[in-house]
Amino acid sequence: MTNFNNHGPIPELYVSHESSQKLKLEAADLVSHDLTARQVCDLELLMNGGFNPLKGFMSEADYDGVVSDMRLASGALWPMPITLDVADEFAGKLELGQDIALRDPEGVILATMTVTDRWTPDKSVEAKGVFGADDSAHPAVNYLHNTAGAVYLGGPVTGIQQPVHYDFRARRDTPNELRAYFRKLGWRKVVAFQTRNPLHRAHQELTFRAAKEVQANLLIHPVVGMTKPGDVDHFTRVRCYEAVLDQYPGSTTAMSLLNLAMRMGGPREAVWHGLIRANHGCTHFIVGRDHAGPGKNSAGEDFYGPYDAQDLFRKYQSEIGVEMVDFKHMVYVQERAQYEPMDEIEDKDDVTILNISGTELRRRLQEGLEIPEWFSFPEVVTELRRTRPARAKQGFTVFFTGYSGSGKSTIANALMVKLMEMGGRPVTLLDGDIVRKNLSSELGFSKEHRDLNIRRIGYVASEITKNGGIAICAPIAPYATTRRAVREDVEEFGAFVEVHVATSLEECERRDRKGLYKLARAGKIKEFTGISDPYDIPETPELRVETEKVDVDNCAHQVILKLEQMGLIKG
Repeated sequence: MTNFNNHGPIPELYVSHESSQKLKLEAADLVSHDLTARQVCDLELLMNGGFNPLKGFMSEADYDGVVSDMRLASGALWPMPITLDVADEFAGKLELGQDIALRDPEGVILATMTVTDRWTPDKSVEAKGVFGADDSAHPAVNYLHNTAGAVYLGGPVTGIQQPVHYDFRARRDTPNELRAYFRKLGWRKVVAFQTRNPLHRAHQELTFRAAKEVQANLLIHPVVGMTKPGDVDHFTRVRCYEAVLDQYPGSTTAMSLLNLAMRMGGPREAVWHGLIRANHGCTHFIVGRDHAGPGKNSAGEDFYGPYDAQDLFRKYQSEIGVEMVDFKHMVYVQERAQYEPMDEIEDKDDVTILNISGTELRRRLQEGLEIPEWFSFPEVVTELRRTRPARAKQGFTVFFTGYSGSGKSTIANALMVKLMEMGGRPVTLLDGDIVRKNLSSELGFSKEHRDLNIRRIGYVASEITKNGGIAICAPIAPYATTRRAVREDVEEFGAFVEVHVATSLEECERRDRKGLYKLARAGKIKEFTGISDPYDIPETPELRVETEKVDVDNCAHQVILKLEQMGLIKG
């Protein structure tokens, strides 16, 4: 079934060095598109052959086929749309057949693209077809509706240079570099292990057994492009992987970093990962339970069944050209002091089975509790503790939201004073009016400008959190999608505590000293939250505070108690 001679070179989309210099000069005069972080990842894998057989961003016909039945127009298997999403305004300036320059965020020209297709997709159809549901609890669906551009461009790409990576350069390999490496070492069978998490002892045992089972060498191939919001940063993860490499038998294992932007697409993503590994010269691929699953949907249930990814991969594995190796659920048997696959333990009732879930590991790290040596390697735990100290020493953000006049700023000020009295970490108040004056003085109150103002607050709060401080934010922040985006920015570095100041609109109007509500009802203030513009009431904030007939000190104290309960401060 599997082609064991897949180490020959595959097509790349780069031109020669001489041609690239000439093309770079010509491209300087073209209309440019500045690529997003996700598009840079996609472009790199298009150019280096990781997305072979794609020759560029998908045409509309390819896109339609992929969304409906995982097939390109040519009939080739491909499960994930690879499209260049752009703003409506930018797309409107282009003509079909026109060449555009694709630049990284620093303005460096990476490639040119001939625009052969331009269309406005039905994103709900894409969400249902690719991810199984049009549910914004799915990070890729949320990205689709709230971050991606409204128009898709398709067309062939001509590569000028690959994106520059300043980190772990010796660990980054193109598909052809890996194929040449395998060929040089005589590795005819290679099993790839996909991961976006640190490796612990169970993973080491699992990968070692998988390679032994199929008599193959092992490629640890972690994703370092874009993973799920809240994942451990790739710098920490790679240091953890390097610490574990010594645990494998010498000359049987290699590690290479994959600059992929994951979509967390479950079954389809598993097939996609398999095709990408086939392009990198691998013959086998470990597919886990709930492979690339995004977690819970809006109803609190898993998006995909635990074995959906394995079932879909198995269905297409001959076409993928890579054989699936089942991910075994490894547990530690205390009496035998070793890891064993759970479904192979025949004396379950007579032995002590130990396991630590991802949630439990995070809790132990957050609370500074012991992580037993049977579970993880001391070097890995040391790295994780360096990046994520105990919760009471981490930075965090308290984000108040509510109507104008609800009492957000007053409670935020009281909270700031209480936290400063405790000491230990710097505290910064990012009040709506203060930010408007110092960071966003040029912005108005349109939806677009309000979003931009909140995203600026979120950026500053995430930087404060990253550096171990406490950020207290008190804007109105009326839109749920924007609050979610800020949460994701902050949670990359620490806790995000949303506090809904649930004062009724009637009470806010009654308190209104500035007369803003009166002016809004008279139509003299446009787009006023609660009157002529909506307010999305938070569905699941960490805390909801009622302010009517409750004094400010008590409200601030409720927040303090919540922070204590979450382990962010010590009483």
